[in-house]
Order: sequence, then structure tokens, then C-alpha cells
Amino acid sequence: MLSIQNISYAYPKNKTILRNISFNAKDGDYIALLGESGCGKSTLLEIIYGLMDLEKGEVLYNYVKLLGPKYNLIPGHSFMKYLAQDFSLMPYTTAAENVGEFLSNIYKDQKQARIKELLEVVDMSAYANIKVKNLSGGQKQRIAIARVLAKEPKVLLLDEPFSHIDNFRKNNLRRRLFRYLKLQNITCIVATHDSTDALSFADKIHIIKDTKIIASGEPQNIYMHPKTKYIASFFNEINEIPNTVLNNNTDGMLLLYPEQIKIVQKSNLKATVLKSYFKGTHYLIEATLKTHVILINSNVSIKSNESIYLETINNHLLNS
Repeated sequence: MLSIQNISYAYPKNKTILRNISFNAKDGDYIALLGESGCGKSTLLEIIYGLMDLEKGEVLYNYVKLLGPKYNLIPGHSFMKYLAQDFSLMPYTTAAENVGEFLSNIYKDQKQARIKELLEVVDMSAYANIKVKNLSGGQKQRIAIARVLAKEPKVLLLDEPFSHIDNFRKNNLRRRLFRYLKLQNITCIVATHDSTDALSFADKIHIIKDTKIIASGEPQNIYMHPKTKYIASFFNEINEIPNTVLNNNTDGMLLLYPEQIKIVQKSNLKATVLKSYFKGTHYLIEATLKTHVILINSNVSIKSNESIYLETINNHLLNS
């Protein structure tokens, strides 16, 4: 088990980037760290990997404390692999040679079988003999992922691992990669601002803001019970509507995803359509409800200035 205990970290001039960060990851867990750029996600991965020394807190693996560069001639830990956003590939060698760089040449057949397996995981078999300098950014990222898997780490740390990959390949790669990691029982911690990396695959999500973890839990629970608009906005468009606008006799606000506002034949909530946006599987309707602009999902397009009637559903789950 990997244990992060009360980690705090400040850059020079006392700029605190992380404060009292704690969580655990069991063998085979996928932990997603969500947060906007600059919130400290990448710094936390570097701390876990042992690239920075801590003044407060500790990182433990199977109850053994992991130390930083002050205590290790070569920073990092042999049972971990860390994939930063710069990839660190060898441009003048082939994709296959990059994947197999750290594999032993003593058993060449085993090495080649391992390279073949990992190229298949990242869907790069067709590019095995292409030099890395001739690959696209997304292809390089996929090779970098295969490379950090080559020596079967017990813990894998990934920093925005799909940021350069086209959407039509990204979803397939996510499924292939996270299925493989589960089968191999590899603990994976991913720093991302893309909720798709987390919602469908993560065992637990931690959301970081203003140096702290502000929400933790299983993906479905985080999605259905967001404590703030900031948290909800990672996963979907979000409406923040005063209870008084919804004719509720209470103070405060409600957070509602577009799918939690339903268009009905008649109700006491009347809105006026501003615009319909085609989203592929549905339309996103922008409308005014009293003085508030709201977003609603619809199966059909609705003309501008047309009146619609609304009901909210499951709003008890999203009280703000």
C-alpha cells in the first residue's frame, strides 16, 4: 500500500503549493488527482516519486518511509515509474527501441515479446520500427506510456498522460491501459484536469484547490454530490440557481447538471429559449429562467424565443 501522510510543500519565497495532503492507495488502485493548472498535482507526483525533499509529512510504501534526493544518490524509487509531460524519449531510435531501452538483452526473445505486448497495449504496433523523431506528439506520448510499463512497476505515476492524443484514439487507449493496469495489479496515480480520465476508470478521486484536497471519494459519489460549483464543473456544465428562482421556499442555491432539469408540458417554471447547441446525442438548450441563464438537455432542437416549462429532478442530491 502507498500512503501519503500530511504532506505540505512550499516553493522558495514561502509560496505554499500543497498543505496537509493525505490519502492511501491499495495495490492495483487507480487514484485520480483532479485540479486546475498550477494547483500542485505535478508537484505531488514528483514528491511521491522522490524528486523533492519534504519538510512536513511523509510518503510510505508497505509501511516503509520513502526518502527524497538528500538521501538517494539517484532520485526516484526502483519499484515506481513516473511519466512527466516531457516524455524523455530518445528521438533517433525506433519506437520499439525506446520501449525496450531498460529491458535486459540477456533474454532477447523475452525482451521482444515484452516490447510487442506493450506496443499492442498502446496501439502502436504498426509504428514499432519508426524513429521517434518522426512520430506525432500523441504517438510519442503513447510510446512513453509503454516505456514506463516495460519493467512492470508496482506503482505508476502519470502526469496528464493523454494530453497530446486525439480524442478518437484517447478513449480506446484509456480502456486498454487501465484494463492492463488492473490485470497486472499496478497502482496508478494520475494527475489530470480531464474528468474523463477519472469518472469511468478511477477507484477514487481527489480534487485539489488552494493547496488542499477539497473533495475525495468514489467517482459516482463525487459526481452526484458535489459540494461546490468548482467541483461539479470538472464533470459537466453546471447550473447554480437560487432556490427562490425555482419557487422553493428556502434560501441558498442549487447546483444542477443540465440532465437534472427536465422539459415538461406544463409547470410553474417557465423559461425562454436563447439557443440550441447540437451535442451529437442530444441538444444543449440555453434559456433564461427569470433573470438567470440556465442550461438544459433536450432530445430535440428548440427555436430561439420559444417558451418551455421545466421541472428539476434529483435536486436533493445537489444541494449547495
